[in-house]
Amino acid sequence: MKVQEPFADVELLSDGLSLPDLKWRELLFIGALRADGAEYVRDASRPLPPFVLPDLFPEGVRFRIASRDGKRVSLQRLPGGPV
Repeated sequence: MKVQEPFADVELLSDGLSLPDLKWRELLFIGALRADGAEYVRDASRPLPPFVLPDLFPEGVRFRIASRDGKRVSLQRLPGGPV
């Protein structure tokens, strides 16, 4: 049986990322991401699970849900924050 690294199934998109819905809900549940109106921001005071890809959710960057199909959530990185 192949052991998958934590959050290895995150896919980078041209303007954001896509991750499994269950992992999206985990980020919200542990408070690593929090809603700010219709957008989401990283809460640096909360733990962020390890990601294979670094810097997916840098502080100061805002995200919005671009699409959600029940299996995956696609997040769009909004302009104006750190790159």
